Amino acid sequence: MPVNLPTNLLRGFVAIVDSGSMLNASEKVFITQSALSLQIKRLEELLQQALFHREGRRLSLTPAGDLMLDYARKVLALHDEAVNAVSAGQYAGPARIGMVQDFAETLLSGLLARFAELHPEAQIYARVAGTADLLAMLDTRQLDIVLGFAANNDPNAITIAPMAWYGRQELLADPTVPLAVLEPPCRFREAAIRTLKDAGRPYRITVETPNLTTLRAAVSAGLGVTCRTHLFSHDEPIDLPDMPLPKVSCILQTAPSLSHATGRLAELTRETVAAL
Repeated sequence: MPVNLPTNLLRGFVAIVDSGSMLNASEKVFITQSALSLQIKRLEELLQQALFHREGRRLSLTPAGDLMLDYARKVLALHDEAVNAVSAGQYAGPARIGMVQDFAETLLSGLLARFAELHPEAQIYARVAGTADLLAMLDTRQLDIVLGFAANNDPNAITIAPMAWYGRQELLADPTVPLAVLEPPCRFREAAIRTLKDAGRPYRITVETPNLTTLRAAVSAGLGVTCRTHLFSHDEPIDLPDMPLPKVSCILQTAPSLSHATGRLAELTRETVAAL
């Protein structure tokens, strides 16, 4: 009996080689590291050959793996060509969108619900991370659409939003401003610190977190003030005319070519953000 090699095993194998690590490959093929590891083990069992030398976390191809890589690329290319030809271009993978937490918490559920009504057959992969990380994933074709923040003169801007101070007004009576921020890199953190320095106001970071929900809780609890856009809070911002903040762009960037469904998701995203 001839051995049948499932294409998902081949895709995982090629992804590991192309991305350089099991972690990066797992994000590229949308499965966990443990599941990907099991896929490679299964592929090696089917071929009865080791494909990787394993030295701790470092992986390198064996001679059999090096030979298999070329065939795997050819098989996947021919497979995808056949599917596209037979389905007359209607075949597409999941619509892959990434956005920063601010947008994910305020519009993701509604946006995806609208998209699902228009394309009930479509699959969606959503990733929430910082703008820099999302753009890196877009460059490596792990995402199709990225919604994030950038400088107010960015050419990919959908809309421009003012930054504002949020928190309890009485905290500013402290000679040293208590500041709540996200971990770097963060455009709002940088703007807050730069503005305080320019105004000659001493500050101390009282809360630092990677999570926007935690930041919001800390500000609500009076642990510090922060700098965000109107998406951060329903409360009125603090009025600080002596410490003006810059504006920020809400940007949308997409991969060079999109399927029909993914293109529609990009359009819906643009329309939703423009209306905020």
